[in-house]
This record gives sequence, structure tokens and C-alpha cells, in this order.
Amino acid sequence: MAPPSPCTIFAPQLTNSNTVVKIVADNAIPFLKGVLEPYARVEYLPGKTIATADVRDADALIVRTRTRCDAALLEGSSVKLIATATIGFDHIDTEYCRKAGITWANAPGCNSASVAQYIESVLALLKLVKGKELHKMCIGIVGVGNVGGKIIDVAQKQGMRVLLNDLPREEKEGNTNFCSLEQIARECDVITFHVPLYKDGKYKTFHLADEVFFRSLKRKPVIINTSRGEVIETQALLNALQNGYISEAIIDVWENEPNINLELLNKVMIGTPHIAGYSADGKANATRMSLDSLCRYFGIKTTYNITPIQPENLAIQAATTEEAWLKIYDPQQDSNRLKAHPEQFEQLRGDYPLRREKAAYHISIS
Repeated sequence: MAPPSPCTIFAPQLTNSNTVVKIVADNAIPFLKGVLEPYARVEYLPGKTIATADVRDADALIVRTRTRCDAALLEGSSVKLIATATIGFDHIDTEYCRKAGITWANAPGCNSASVAQYIESVLALLKLVKGKELHKMCIGIVGVGNVGGKIIDVAQKQGMRVLLNDLPREEKEGNTNFCSLEQIARECDVITFHVPLYKDGKYKTFHLADEVFFRSLKRKPVIINTSRGEVIETQALLNALQNGYISEAIIDVWENEPNINLELLNKVMIGTPHIAGYSADGKANATRMSLDSLCRYFGIKTTYNITPIQPENLAIQAATTEEAWLKIYDPQQDSNRLKAHPEQFEQLRGDYPLRREKAAYHISIS
């Protein structure tokens, strides 16, 4: 991805020049500090601790998944806009916001390339460390949005057969390009989840991978989850590992974060602290999209440039593309840190050293 160019935002409904917008922002969102201060009063707080008293007189929030935006937080406040610097929005009570007249905006696709990088490196590990012949394998992609769409390209470059499952898209577009979850369970050697979390309703994904799903698997697949922890039922996954229904599990998202299941952590091939989407490039995209939403809503006219820092070593030399991907990003390192200190889940996530995506490097294969 090329470095972002300066971005100018203008919205027609200009705010009263005498009104100073107050914003409460998660202090872990990078590239944000200093951008809005000429136009607004900004208070930075840890996302997990943002409370009712903090937002009572706020006009807008800029948050991540660690801030639950519901009636308990927002009732009686002056909040008009919530901008979340994330793809997912299950931490926002959208029905309450609708009734309360609060606008919300997420950042769709902001970190899709970062998650694709994570999956690309995971596939490289399966090939180089586990001896998997990827070109002979079938991958099932469950959820084919911004992220899943990029995983198609990653898998096809490895020569893998690809099956797609996305019920909402299938209903809109027909079943020509999609298959059932049952077919994926029968035919796939790798199954990777990229769905939003819906706890109920027509497209429910809560515990989508449950005991019934794991017992239906035919090829002892590798299971990968970088979507939401609650998409996979923890005990069912543990049973699947213990009973040999699956060969490996690679888990970036967990139920009950940050108090994750330690037995599962010790049994997975790769276990990381919800950082698959944490590239510097993805974070810059998310911050930019949140700023765009806020500036449009409040009619703030400004120019800003958000560019991730260049890597220390731009040149990557490797014998194979897989080795190159792992030199750029090896998820084993993040997994080793989490397995050594699971009690530091939140710290490892919050203080994560943002990595660059491969477009930032000069890669030479020889």
C-alpha cells in the first residue's frame, strides 16, 4: 500500500464557530494526537475505563472495541457521534444509538490487508514448519467481506482450491460463488473465519463453530480465527483438538478477552493477543477513516497527513516468498510472548509494536 496522501475533508453543515466540539478518544489509537486539537477539545483516556462521567458533556467519541457504547455509558450524555477505529462494531449498541439519535461509524476494510498479511504468514508457517503441501489443499473462507476477499488472493497464490461461505452475500448475489458451511466442513483442509459477530438473528455467527460443526469435519482441517472470539465455542474447539477432529488451531481472537482460556492457549499452534489487524498501515487507515467521519459530521475543514514510519530495514532478501513473508512478519514471535505471559494479554495488545505491511519493503527472492 502506498503511503497515504494528505486528505482534505469538508462537510456542508458547518458547526457554529463559537462552539467547541468536545471529543473523548481512546488513548491507544495511534496517529490521532495533535490532529484535532486546533478545532476541538480532546480528552484521551484508556478505552476500557471510559465511563459515564467522562462522556456526559462530550459531543463525540473515537473508540476501539474495548469501549462498550450502550445505554449504560451514553444515557443522559450529549454524545452525537461515535467513530470506532475498527472494522467490527459489536461493541456499539446500534439499536440504542438509533433510538437515541446518535450517529455511529466504523472503519470497514481498514485493516483487511493487515489480516491478510497475518494469514499469509500463517500459511507460510504451515508450509515451512508443518510441511503442508498447500497447493494440494482446499481452504474454506467463512465470511467474504473486505478481509475474506483478500484471503482469496492469498490462497490462490499458493495454488489452493478455494471455497467461499457468506450467507448474506449468497442471498443477494445467488449461490454461484458460494457454498454451504456443511460443504466446507466436508471438503476443506484449512478453514478460516472472517465474519462479524452477530449474537442472534438471521445471520447469527455466535458459536458458529460449535460441537456439531467440529464433529462434522471430515479432513482434520487447520482452524484459523481472526474475526471475533465468540464465533468459535471455546470448549468445542478444545474437544476438537483433544479428539483429533482438527489438526491445528491458530487463534488471534478469544472468548472472554483478556481473561482467555489458558488450556486452549497452550494447545494451539499459534495464539496471539487480538493483533492480526494491527499493522501500522491498518491503524493509519482506521484513524484516517474515523477522522473523516468526525470531520464530515461536524463540518470541520482541515488537512492532515497520516503516514506510518518506514521500517528500519527496507530490504528483504529470501530464498522463497514464504521466507520473505516471515522475515517481514512472523506470528510465532507474538505467540511466544503471549504463551509466556498470558496475564499480559491486554498489555501485549495495547503496547503492540505496529508492524508494516509488505508493500513497505523491497523484496528480493534468490
